[in-house]
Amino acid sequence: MSDPFLGEIKAFASAVIPRGWSPCDGRILPINQNQALFSLLGTTYGGDGRTTFALPDLRGRVPIHTGATQPQGTVGGSETVALRSEQLPAHTHTWVASSTPGDTATPADNLLAASSATNPAWAAPGTPVAMAPETVATAGGGAPHENMQPWLAVQYCIAVQGIFPSRN
Repeated sequence: MSDPFLGEIKAFASAVIPRGWSPCDGRILPINQNQALFSLLGTTYGGDGRTTFALPDLRGRVPIHTGATQPQGTVGGSETVALRSEQLPAHTHTWVASSTPGDTATPADNLLAASSATNPAWAAPGTPVAMAPETVATAGGGAPHENMQPWLAVQYCIAVQGIFPSRN
């Protein structure tokens, strides 16, 4: 294998970290022992910039390419998410009932109707009557659910020794 570029990130299928590489786990390194790497990374991934800097932390993350809304070092996303009702698309459920007394005990192809001790609760469709809004309410537990694409965990490492990349 040829010498890597300093700061190069590679995925390794083995848990063994090769010499000259460090895991992308956000660890803090001293600047005075890693000046060339610090000149490339700066404090993009953390550290105080006076005596320390941090390596990228890819634990539980998928790397993406930088862009206008995702500058170098930006993190985002969530492993779980709890949906709120205002995040769901607007939709309706039509529910009709009749104030006419029911004349059958079979719900199939019939409407919910006014009932009494002597009348069944179902009637043939007639003029619908609007129900009170509180008769139909939102439902859900509010517990977060997994929000992750299919994945395979491998070891991402960064070259802490190697060829200093040219700027052009």
